[in-house]
Amino acid sequence: MILHLIAHDIRSAQNIGSLLRTCDSLGVEKLWVTGYSPAPSHPRVAKTALGAEDSVVCEQVTDVVGVIKGLRVLGFRIVGLELDERATELAAYRPTDKTALLLGNEVDGIPPSLRELCDDLVFMRQRGRKESMNVAVAAGIACYWILNVS
Repeated sequence: MILHLIAHDIRSAQNIGSLLRTCDSLGVEKLWVTGYSPAPSHPRVAKTALGAEDSVVCEQVTDVVGVIKGLRVLGFRIVGLELDERATELAAYRPTDKTALLLGNEVDGIPPSLRELCDDLVFMRQRGRKESMNVAVAAGIACYWILNVS
């Protein structure tokens, strides 16, 4: 199983740092930091990443559509983590051998134009009052599931 993580328009440097630590811990092959997401070299990213910025393959690219199209050419299935009526519950989802998980902005999620570029959408059923969770926490759960379900 090869998993890439695409972090698009993430506002918080701490969330990017947390994503780097998750990638390191779980063995995610590459983290793509796209849009206006803070670079791995940002001081607050490094403070949260605790060295994972040096051990994880990470590339910052402004053009997320180019990243998605390039990964698709390489045989990746693009999976958006998003609350959407078309989304499959993560617990029922079976990933392919090459999966790229797309994450969206902490407030607005994945824009509709990018949802349309996804092969699949997944969501996590919530039991609390809030309808979503922190993007880094959600990504950690989803990455763990994707890497361990098969």
